[in-house]
Amino acid sequence: MGCSRGHGGLLAALVVIALASLGCSSPEATQPADDVVQVVASTDVWGDIAATVGGQHVQVSSLISGANQDPHSFEASARSILEVSEADVVIENGGGYDDFMAQLLSYSEATPRVITAVDVSPVVPGDNGTFNEHVWYDLPTAIQMADQLAEVLTAIDPPHASQYQRNAGRFSDSVQTLIDRELDMRRSLDGVPVSITEPVPAYMLQALGAVNKTPEAFSAAVEDGSEIAAEVLDQTLDLYRQHTVAALIYNEQTTGTLTDQVREAAETGEVPVVAMAETMPPGSDYVSWMSDNLDRLETALSRS
Repeated sequence: MGCSRGHGGLLAALVVIALASLGCSSPEATQPADDVVQVVASTDVWGDIAATVGGQHVQVSSLISGANQDPHSFEASARSILEVSEADVVIENGGGYDDFMAQLLSYSEATPRVITAVDVSPVVPGDNGTFNEHVWYDLPTAIQMADQLAEVLTAIDPPHASQYQRNAGRFSDSVQTLIDRELDMRRSLDGVPVSITEPVPAYMLQALGAVNKTPEAFSAAVEDGSEIAAEVLDQTLDLYRQHTVAALIYNEQTTGTLTDQVREAAETGEVPVVAMAETMPPGSDYVSWMSDNLDRLETALSRS
């Protein structure tokens, strides 16, 4: 994921606009309200965790938010450039998911503290050397990120250190409850075969013991937006025709001809379809969102 190709001139123009806006602002206008810590996150997933840990002492802006916004089509704006230039803390996912953050940072002379989730995460590349960058679906990563945020916010704002630590602890306790639930669900779901359109929810599925039966070439084609061999597509569709899998886990934010075909095949074969997203639905927070994902997976997979 990154800024769309062919927009270099537009992005440069936006930089000029953003810097001009910054230069024309009065010192009072560019100061955070009540001297709170300014945090900019690439997505609302990390933004929500930052807001939970920081509480009233942080002001968080998430560049990508809402389940209706496709992270793969994000384009920088003058506002996003300005927000990053004024940030005390910048949170990026890393792993190639949000390369636009590095671009935004390069246009600013500011030196915010940068937290990269894939560097904080305890997950490691797979046996074939590939790395799944969707680390927010790995619940232990969320705990590690909360701890890292508390540490960084404490360094920036020592007077409120105890509150940051307390908030991080409460969040981690809530996430640990979800981890315990995953372990409990695994007792009945271990080994259950599933299929996916993309590896977005793979860490959660692995925690549940689910086995992904989707041809790797199919998921790679969907994620990259590339063409796929007819043989691979037919192998994928056979998963539903022959009822080989218990459910299709569907990334509802990245759709197209391929994903529509497999979804229709699953529905025709009466294979449960579970929609999961890359960003949070409106009105939710990280814990409630992940809890809802587990609810829907449990309902679908328990039918097998």
